[in-house]
Amino acid sequence: MNKPLRTKTATSRRPKVVLDEKTLSRLEAMAEAAYSRNPMIADLLLDELGRARIVPTRKVPNDVVAIGRNVTYRDETTGEEKTVTPVYPEDADISVGKISVMTPIGVALIGLAQGAKFAWQTRSGEVRELSILNVADVACAAPNEG
Repeated sequence: MNKPLRTKTATSRRPKVVLDEKTLSRLEAMAEAAYSRNPMIADLLLDELGRARIVPTRKVPNDVVAIGRNVTYRDETTGEEKTVTPVYPEDADISVGKISVMTPIGVALIGLAQGAKFAWQTRSGEVRELSILNVADVACAAPNEG
């Protein structure tokens, strides 16, 4: 299963995490509830939450990955780029790019800023570096029609 690595990489330490108070409370409750079903995800999420800087909702910078914001990231090994939208599990739909924050990639992305790079381990055990290229509100990400 893909997971962010806990060790330092050639690009130095893990990038900063920024979350708002409301998201923090909900994610903490979700992690605690998930402990019996999926302890690996719960541990990863609680680790990320524990190192997060918590700010009021209105002070979350526009370039930080948050629930409902589009994020484009690149696998630096393959050059592949993907755009996804982190959402709560009940809203997840991978067919339209809505990924649950209770998945390894959702946990890894939430709270990171545009420009952040982090190590990622693939299901086959390969270590890759992912870079966050762009973060945008969903409403701002699509061109205006009409």
